[in-house]
Amino acid sequence: MKQTNATAIRFENVSYEVDGISILNTINGSFYKEKITTLVGPSGAGKTTLLKMCNGLISPSSGELFIDSTPLFSIKPTTLRKNIGIVLQNAPIIRGTVFDNIALPFALQQKKLTEKEAILFLEVVGLEHTFLYRQAEELSGGQKQKVAIARTLVNKPKILLLDEITSALDPTSASDIEKLILKINKESKVTIVWITHNIEQAKKIGHFTWILMDGQLLESGESDILSTSSNEMVQRFTNGVLEK
Repeated sequence: MKQTNATAIRFENVSYEVDGISILNTINGSFYKEKITTLVGPSGAGKTTLLKMCNGLISPSSGELFIDSTPLFSIKPTTLRKNIGIVLQNAPIIRGTVFDNIALPFALQQKKLTEKEAILFLEVVGLEHTFLYRQAEELSGGQKQKVAIARTLVNKPKILLLDEITSALDPTSASDIEKLILKINKESKVTIVWITHNIEQAKKIGHFTWILMDGQLLESGESDILSTSSNEMVQRFTNGVLEK
């Protein structure tokens, strides 16, 4: 019997527009618990807008999102942001030490993160404890992304949203981040939604893939659809004919 995947986030007829211009058009589908779903598509397809909807940074113009079958609009913003973390392409790093950055989510909640706890989060992302009191602004791009991921993990989110987090990194650093995300998914059972422009990365990392074009969900399914789809637009995109 085929196993049924539990739903982490569900979209029902979700649309979004700005000044009468459609950004997302009637999106229906689900991201599954404890799985990695990659979002691919040309620039301007609506990927980042869709991602930001998942933790309430953007509200749909119509339709509805559900988190664990609960309407997103009924969840308190503080609860939502704690359970659903987001890491952007150029994750903001605050001035100060690595510890200051990792402790920020607790500081915003008027709580204190201990040095021992911070070191544990550094270990999760593969950084030595000696990084704890280094100035964050002096780190390499890959190290900054690891600190941003560690900071997001402080709240122990059930869902992690990632927006092009390796696109500005060198191949070695990008590979390190890929391995880290796979480890977090496997060991902590965190649901991952990852926007990437890299087709090979999407095939390698994702259990499932959504392909968006012109604000529409063109196709979705297990990530081998990137190789097996008979849809002409999908084929043109994966073959590099359309801009990524």
